[in-house]
Amino acid sequence: MARIKHIAIRTPDPEKTAAFYKEVFGLKEVGQARTGCYLSDGYINLAILKSREQGTGESPRDEADYAGVHHFGFMVDDVDETCRKLETAGARAITDRAAPRHTGAAGARSYYEIKFRGPDNQEFDVTESGWITG
Repeated sequence: MARIKHIAIRTPDPEKTAAFYKEVFGLKEVGQARTGCYLSDGYINLAILKSREQGTGESPRDEADYAGVHHFGFMVDDVDETCRKLETAGARAITDRAAPRHTGAAGARSYYEIKFRGPDNQEFDVTESGWITG
């Protein structure tokens, strides 16, 4: 069974939002994203990402100044098998296997994931290696 291990939210002010979750829930900052940071409770990763300044038209979650859940991620045992199942079920890949690039353990993109859009245009990630959790 796949496990939900990653949730990403967008906000116009990632620093303020991250400070809130760290102060109230005791989450630890475990890495930097390109446009925000990664927090963790040691089990689930919470990415706090800056809202786009201009909408893309691809999804309501990609509109300017959107605040809310943007995508979520599944840890799977076999990413190849999962990708085949997703494609058979009609999911559309947003990135291919060659697109993600690793960086240092604490840097942005310090993990490997493949992004998809499901039947309701909701974005989600799949990975075998997981996300930085502290």
